[in-house]
Amino acid sequence: MDQTEKLRIYRAMVLLRAMDERMLSLQRQGRIGFYGSAYGQEAATLASAGALAAGDWIYPGLREASAMLLRGYPLVPWLAQLFGNQGDPTQGRQMPAHQASRSVHHASWSSVIGTQIPQAVGAAYAAKLRGETTVVAAYFGDGATSSASFSQGLLFAKRLAAPVIFCCQNNQWSISLPLSRQTLQTDLYRKGEAFGIESQQVDGNSIDAVYAATTAAAVRARTGQGPCLIELVTYRLGAHSTSDDPTRYRDPKELAAWLAKDPIDRARRELIAAGTWTEAQDVALREDSAAAIGVGIAEAEAFADPALETLFEDVYAEPSWLLAEQRMALGAELAAAPRSRP
Repeated sequence: MDQTEKLRIYRAMVLLRAMDERMLSLQRQGRIGFYGSAYGQEAATLASAGALAAGDWIYPGLREASAMLLRGYPLVPWLAQLFGNQGDPTQGRQMPAHQASRSVHHASWSSVIGTQIPQAVGAAYAAKLRGETTVVAAYFGDGATSSASFSQGLLFAKRLAAPVIFCCQNNQWSISLPLSRQTLQTDLYRKGEAFGIESQQVDGNSIDAVYAATTAAAVRARTGQGPCLIELVTYRLGAHSTSDDPTRYRDPKELAAWLAKDPIDRARRELIAAGTWTEAQDVALREDSAAAIGVGIAEAEAFADPALETLFEDVYAEPSWLLAEQRMALGAELAAAPRSRP
């Protein structure tokens, strides 16, 4: 892997780690309502996304929104989505940590486990029918491999030879349920093989391994050889989300063992050993990342709440009679009680 590309991904990983730490703090302060951290999964998320072409689509789960920043999406509207204010292009309609934008080919997630898998297959098949070279990456966790959507998606992907990469982030936990209890087949890539799909298991904490596997899968899909499944073996070092307390169900010894495999620490050592990076540069990067996030938060949080009338926008090209009626009713209510307006 080219060291310049590896450093680009590493910088994004450090930014993501700093972001996760700040967002947890903001949620505890009541300034945002929810957040899903990628703590410990930075290499699996960003090295795979970094191996895709700019025109390829990502259908994410909870922990892949940072791929948007890697692809050039501006920080402030990305952060504003967490606040759900006027700086948020979706006007606060989506759940926090579910960022999306057509501009960087990043689809929206519904928060229901596995639903993005058949959606990604459909998008990939559509690209194939159009004669495009677009590849679609579907991200999901180990728990989603036990969902109906997983089986349906893989069945159709194989049958239609859809140019899709199934990126399974095996972080060992389906919220509070360990991998060993949620499925008998704990080598999850074997589930892809059961559908006749080219599948492999990869060290998800290695930038190089993840990037190489995703690059090969993208070439395969782009050249008409059909879908691939990559099991990225990693670990969720933090909580499932800000609504979760992993100390109630996780063995501290298991956590300590995986902390020793921290993908950011590992990548830093590799870059320094290669002569590409120094400890002084690393300290500066961490300081710069924290400062950029601080500035971004201040700007994003300063936006006002969306106007209530935006509830009725972007639903249909032409508002239905029911929406028009509801909008009139809301207007009358606001006129009668103007102080209730945000």
